[in-house]
Amino acid sequence: MNLKGAYKAFKESDDFFISLARDLTSVLLAVLVFASFSYLVFGMWTPMVAVESGSMEPHMNVGDIVFIQSIDRTQVITYEEGTNSYTSFNSYGNVILYKPYGRDGVTPIIHRAMYHVEEGEPMWEGGPAAPHAGYITKGDNEVTNRYYDQQGQVSYMLPVKEEWVIGVAKYRIPYIGYLRLMLPSF
Repeated sequence: MNLKGAYKAFKESDDFFISLARDLTSVLLAVLVFASFSYLVFGMWTPMVAVESGSMEPHMNVGDIVFIQSIDRTQVITYEEGTNSYTSFNSYGNVILYKPYGRDGVTPIIHRAMYHVEEGEPMWEGGPAAPHAGYITKGDNEVTNRYYDQQGQVSYMLPVKEEWVIGVAKYRIPYIGYLRLMLPSF
């Protein structure tokens, strides 16, 4: 049997195991195409995160899927810089995804970059000096996030270093992330 005949037999077979192999092959190809497309567009193999808390409401809700563009492919525009001309997710500046305290293996935080401070500058008006340069961040929810992350438990007294930033939020799909949130973490 030549290659063309083998392909035709594989494509048209009613055998359970061949049908299963055909289905698995098509799923793997679809995942490969999606991952390749994601890497080309966003600079990440898995550019999506599910929003787990209400800290970004009303602009992002629990269960939303947010597409993140790699920090290698974009730059962060802070709220302070964006007040002149740039908005994302219905407010000024970028929403960033970052590793709290720079730690791997913990749930990243998705909050707005409010402004950038240099080492030794006050982190906020009347606040302590920044131990290093970085972003001062805050969730958009005015009820649950009245203070900067650096004033509370999210990133207490530490500006977000540029190397802690994973990427910038670009798009969201409402509520599809609930499926991801229901699945156990591996």
